[in-house]
Order: sequence, then structure tokens, then C-alpha cells
Amino acid sequence: MNRIQTTVFLSIVLIGSTLAWSQDIAPTPPDKKAKCPVCGMFVARYPDWVAQVAIADGTTDYFDGAKDMFKYLFNLGQYRPGKTKTDIASIFVTEYYDMQAIDARQAFFVVGSDVYGPMGHELIPFHTRSDAQAFLTDHKGKQVLTFAEVTPYVIRRLDP
Repeated sequence: MNRIQTTVFLSIVLIGSTLAWSQDIAPTPPDKKAKCPVCGMFVARYPDWVAQVAIADGTTDYFDGAKDMFKYLFNLGQYRPGKTKTDIASIFVTEYYDMQAIDARQAFFVVGSDVYGPMGHELIPFHTRSDAQAFLTDHKGKQVLTFAEVTPYVIRRLDP
């Protein structure tokens, strides 16, 4: 399987598995000791960028941005051995304008803007496509994507 076929396959798997996810667990703020499982940064230091994945067993992983959250989701077995996407109860990101936790699966993400997160280039989340489009125009963004449109390829391109 070549790189394009692999990316398409992973995207289809992710889109299919989003149908199994349910939003049963409300967002919670990270405590001071919560570390991003992807990069190891202390998440509470970056409240404007917090993302979280709540597992049905009651545990939650926190991230210092949507980019690391997607890295985690694309490699769940590495970060949460024994867990699958069907074990995920909720996924939240922090909306850029109002700083509220929103369902990541319903969010719109701007890629390639001149706004950087704690880990550099970042996906910038919004409630609505119109807010995302306005931000894209104002901040030299390249594209607006839905949750299902974010692929491993998109994430790899964010890191230099």
C-alpha cells in the first residue's frame, strides 16, 4: 500500500469510527500535573489550547493543542494500549474565539494560519464554518477542515 492509499484508508477508518463515539462525558479542566501524552508538556499552562479525550472507563487524557490530540487519536494503541476508538466517550477542543470546550467532532479547524500554539503550527478550532472562514481570511490560513477531514498527512505537514 502506498502513502496515498494508506492515508485514504486511515481517513476512512477514522470517519467510520466516529460514528461509534458517543458524547457521554462532559469536559473537565486539566489539573496542574496533567501532561500531554504526546509531547509531555504540562497542559494547564496553556488553557487557551486545551484538548481532551475522555475514555468510557472514566479516565481523560489532556493535550496542549488539537494537533497532539489528533496524533494521539491516529496512534491510540501507542498511547493507550488495549483501547480502541470505541472506548472513547468524548473529544473536546478549546474554541479559539470564546475559549469554551466544544465537541471536536463538530468543530471546524483552520490549517496553516499565522497563529501558533504551544507546539508551533496548530489546528485552530471553531464552532462554525463561517467563524473558521473569517479567521482563515484574517490570519492567512490555507484551509478549513472538519474533524473527519483531518488526516495523518495533514498533521505531519504541521510539523517542520
